[in-house]
Amino acid sequence: MKVKNHIPNLITLLNLFCGCIALVFVFNGNHVLAFTFVCLGIFLDFFDGFFARLFNVSSPLGLQLDSLADMVTSGVVPGAVMFFMLKNAVHLQNFELDNVDFLFCLLGFAITLGACYRLANFNIDERQTDSFIGLPTPANALFILSLPLVLNESVIAIELFTNKWILIFIVILSTYIMNAEIPLFALKIKNFSFKKYSLQISFLLLSIILLLLLQIVAVPLIIVLYVFISILKTIFFKKVVQ
Repeated sequence: MKVKNHIPNLITLLNLFCGCIALVFVFNGNHVLAFTFVCLGIFLDFFDGFFARLFNVSSPLGLQLDSLADMVTSGVVPGAVMFFMLKNAVHLQNFELDNVDFLFCLLGFAITLGACYRLANFNIDERQTDSFIGLPTPANALFILSLPLVLNESVIAIELFTNKWILIFIVILSTYIMNAEIPLFALKIKNFSFKKYSLQISFLLLSIILLLLLQIVAVPLIIVLYVFISILKTIFFKKVVQ
């Protein structure tokens, strides 16, 4: 069998490996490297599909591998991050099943469950070819993993993201929005037609500007903007059609 047939799946497995490494750093308390390896995994996740189309070797196996890899990188890792953020918020000391605080912290893994449901649903939802229904798991993962890093940049962030009830609200919102019936525009640009991809190109340029100005603080803002602009686009499109 030709080597090129295995390249997309190899890239997918590298995505999974990055997720495993990120998980180790989460448990070690190194959120910077955890964020870095999740970003690398998401980067590889984009290119496995690119090479599958380039070599014309798309397969059902590749589709399943892609979802399984994303389950770790964009599902288990953000759930673990939220678990430890809740752990710090309630000052959890003992990991015991009869400890109410420990059970409370386990609610962070609702993000993992939500990601799992979304990934399974994505594989059978024929509507999500050129756009998304609900927030993609990689975008959600970037949002969650950026929160511990933002803590070091703002006093307001410390007040917000060390409050257990605000964190639980984020868990609920994150789990919901991944599976909500909200159309979101895809960021894949298949050619350099500004007229056809004006929204995507404009959003990417805005994201770059925000990253240059705000650095890590820009990441959660970009994800929120992505959802907000998508909702506005849907509302505007409906009005135009009517």
